[in-house]
Amino acid sequence: MPRRRFLTGCGAGLISLSALPRAHAAGGAPPPAPTRPERTVRAGAMTLALTFDDGPSPLYTPRVLAVLARYDVRATFFMLGGNVAKYPDTVRQVADAGHVLGNHSWSHPNLETLSPAQVRDQIRRTQDVIDRTAGRRPVLFRAPGGHFAAAAMAECAALGLRPISWSVDPEDWSNPGSRRIADRVLAGARTGSIVLNHDGTMSGQDVPEHEGLADRTQTVEALKVYLPRLKAAGYRFTTPDAHPLR
Repeated sequence: MPRRRFLTGCGAGLISLSALPRAHAAGGAPPPAPTRPERTVRAGAMTLALTFDDGPSPLYTPRVLAVLARYDVRATFFMLGGNVAKYPDTVRQVADAGHVLGNHSWSHPNLETLSPAQVRDQIRRTQDVIDRTAGRRPVLFRAPGGHFAAAAMAECAALGLRPISWSVDPEDWSNPGSRRIADRVLAGARTGSIVLNHDGTMSGQDVPEHEGLADRTQTVEALKVYLPRLKAAGYRFTTPDAHPLR
């Protein structure tokens, strides 16, 4: 489905999430609630973040992991709770490879069309299933389609989740061709970019139709093109949770 596109910008300042429990325990002031999603990372020159949405997929996620391992890239996987419940072994494969697991809602609705209670259920169910499956609770959240409803932002504040958007969208979900995906990433990459890709699907298709909207083959092939070129150009890869905003 089409995704809302974002321009590169800077998110609101946040303190490190790892410090939140200690700050409260010490009686410090509560951290400021996020007012908008982060669309860039601040990790130094020539550093960007690679992210994947809508997984996990037992068919495509392992292929993505193999390419990332080949080029020694650590990425963030924003997972759908329904897919986590369906493919727990793939979730653990991502976690065991050292990548970051993020919350992408349970079933990929437009959160702006839901009640606050429904938004809460989408986010909290996904938090719980990822925690049960991989033994780690996400600290990052990405709204489906980039629709960061007010209720979603409030829930992020309540749970200590950092809302993460993107600044480079190659629209790989539309299968425009692996070369075009790679060209769009290479053209948009800048210091601080958060790149959006997809390793799974909200359709639940185990064997997607060739070049259908659930086929992520082009995404995998594009990775093989643009990752070595970005690394050769001097880019380094990070994850949004590793670098709190200043």
